[in-house]
Amino acid sequence: MLDRDGYRPNVGIVLCNARNEVFWGKRIKEHSWQFPQGGIKHGETPEQAMFRELEEEVGLKAHHVKILGRTRNWLRYEVPAQWIRREWRGSYRGQKQIWFLLRLVARDSDVSLRASEHPEFDAWRWHEYWIPLETVIEFKREVYAQALNELARYLNRDSIHSRHDPALRSVR
Repeated sequence: MLDRDGYRPNVGIVLCNARNEVFWGKRIKEHSWQFPQGGIKHGETPEQAMFRELEEEVGLKAHHVKILGRTRNWLRYEVPAQWIRREWRGSYRGQKQIWFLLRLVARDSDVSLRASEHPEFDAWRWHEYWIPLETVIEFKREVYAQALNELARYLNRDSIHSRHDPALRSVR
């Protein structure tokens, strides 16, 4: 499903832990690391697609996470011609994404990279929030920077609420 400008609707997921480190997944049989992401199916909302992709790629369900925020608008990137499938050339330009920032409220052991029949990642780790952009494939770097910059404000807000909420403080 492409929009009239040739962009495929997609969601990106920045999953963070209690220390504000982010989930960083290594693509299967590649030396590239990225955030979970995936296409929005016909009839799905971005939030529904995000939860589906989260379960497919990371094995987490809605009750394992808390939504902290999302980007206000679509963030777009163009895919270089050599990466575009032959049958899509001429109509496909790239992806437009809504990015979500999630807080893991479950255990690290709840992450399961083998939750689907077609895993995306073969390894994962926690990484500081401001990931080194040079490790991101070049044509996605600007979108990663935009998403991280826009979503960072939700991290601070969540941390402030946690510190000032006596009920949350006593759980720690």
